[in-house]
Amino acid sequence: MFLRRLVLILIIVLVAGGAFVFFNKTNNSASSGGTQISTGSSTTQTNSSTQAAPTTPARADSRSSVPVTNASTPVLTEVAGMTPPQTNVKAWFLIDATSGQIIGNQEPDLKVSPASLTKLMTASLVFSALDENRIRPEQEVTVSEKAWRTGGSRMFIQVNTQVTIDDLIKGMIVQSGNDATIQLAETVAGSEDVFVNQMNKEAAQFGMSNTHFTDPTGLPAPEHYTTVRDLSVLAQHVIKDHPKYYHYFSQPEFTYNKIRQQNRNGLLSRNIGVDGLKTGHTEDAGYCLIAAAKRDDRRLISVVVGAATVREREQVSQNLLDWGYQNFTARQVAAAGAPLISPRVWEGTIKEAKLGAADGVSVTVPRGMEDKVQTITQINGKLVAPLAKGQTVGSVQFVLNGKVLKQESLNVLEDVPQAGFFGRMWDKVLSSFNS
Repeated sequence: MFLRRLVLILIIVLVAGGAFVFFNKTNNSASSGGTQISTGSSTTQTNSSTQAAPTTPARADSRSSVPVTNASTPVLTEVAGMTPPQTNVKAWFLIDATSGQIIGNQEPDLKVSPASLTKLMTASLVFSALDENRIRPEQEVTVSEKAWRTGGSRMFIQVNTQVTIDDLIKGMIVQSGNDATIQLAETVAGSEDVFVNQMNKEAAQFGMSNTHFTDPTGLPAPEHYTTVRDLSVLAQHVIKDHPKYYHYFSQPEFTYNKIRQQNRNGLLSRNIGVDGLKTGHTEDAGYCLIAAAKRDDRRLISVVVGAATVREREQVSQNLLDWGYQNFTARQVAAAGAPLISPRVWEGTIKEAKLGAADGVSVTVPRGMEDKVQTITQINGKLVAPLAKGQTVGSVQFVLNGKVLKQESLNVLEDVPQAGFFGRMWDKVLSSFNS
């Protein structure tokens, strides 16, 4: 009886192998993927590849999940047919950092002088040096003559005296001290020139394609420029990559050498959820402000450059944040590690692959239009094991009025090992009939 069963199994395997070869030769659709479209609570499966125009979601370097936007990235006001706020500033940008979506903007790619907003890149590199234990907060350094002589806003450090890294960071961020900034750059990189090279390298890694730095402080120079779009990326990196140092940006004041200076970000005291980031001002740049706010676990970031006065930069920033919170809402589509879809996988030890985004998926939509958003998932091809965790196998788009609100990659959330020989053979037969 055992021998008879063994022979029967061998016959099935041989037939399965022959069927697999035959169907691979005669049916080219065996490797095709599918499109899944859902609106609200209903979901349908279709073989059509028709979908909204793709918008490839560019990403920054592997150290962060901050999205890099460009001129083709959807803007919510444009998708929804809404009129954004009108201002007299040179340029502005409003982004929902929770979902990574642009809410609205004005002259997003105009090259502007960033003034002391430059110090956010300096801070990013200093925070990285702290994380890598190349410097320590309590470490004391000797003030150089170059740092001491630096003009503009100052912390008032004295040449050849000792000052801690922690105090220098407060002097740079809270007091916007150019002297503290130069001293930090020299301490981290050995020289200002080397540090500036690191700033530009970091900007390139972050995808800040319209940015170039010539010094760590933001003093005016022809080749020192950026855009409000690039500054929004930088601000997100500072917040997401270095959360344990973010408290520096909300410190209301700092006293050094018996000189007390208040944080120049006046929005910190208005009780509107603003907890950072940085101000800037030169005659060329005008009055600038990057403001980050958090309300109900949702973070918005506004970037304003070229205001005529301190009052205007603060009022425009507050108006943008209030407008963003009042007119748009973010909903979590899938939590971190939770699948968006679980399609059939072939020749694996399990029959379904969990697909989604490792950090979860949130979508920002205009208030009142939440139920009108379509979710379109596209699988690149038939899923065949083995599949590795993190492997990109498709995309998901969120569509409103036929226009893409947001696109995300569909990644494998858990490894799908390859099945044994008999399991693979059996799936080859089944998949041929399910093409």
